Amino acid sequence: MDASSSLLERIEADFPSLHFKAGDDFEWSPSTSTIMFIPDNEHLSERLLHELAHAELSHANYHRDVELIAMERDAWEFAKTSLAPRYETTIPVEIIDKDMDTYRDWLHARSTCPACSATGIQTADSTYTCVACRTSWHVNQAKGCALRRTITKTPL
Repeated sequence: MDASSSLLERIEADFPSLHFKAGDDFEWSPSTSTIMFIPDNEHLSERLLHELAHAELSHANYHRDVELIAMERDAWEFAKTSLAPRYETTIPVEIIDKDMDTYRDWLHARSTCPACSATGIQTADSTYTCVACRTSWHVNQAKGCALRRTITKTPL
């Protein structure tokens, strides 16, 4: 039995109210109390602890994209400082930085104005407005799919 399998078994024993399911991605589902994971991933231990941190921190919904960034940061911090020591492991900062970079890139892409390429601000769920040209646009979730930005209002 490898270290990742042993860690998963320990986590399952320590958190009987949570469900663990092999899948195509790492994800915490608060509605079903399920942590999905990729079984043969080279960073399985680190990612399991990160998703467990989301569960322990009761992360559920967010309304602003920056809230998601904060939840991701908090989950990594909790995993690194509280869960990793409990399971006698470490989470390399490079793994955290690489994962956080994907969210920062995601946020940057969503907030870039499709009309003038300036940075916009989020004004509502999935809606941004450009501070430079006043264009407004909607964005899709685009965490696991192609980003779509649809202009909804152009300045006069």
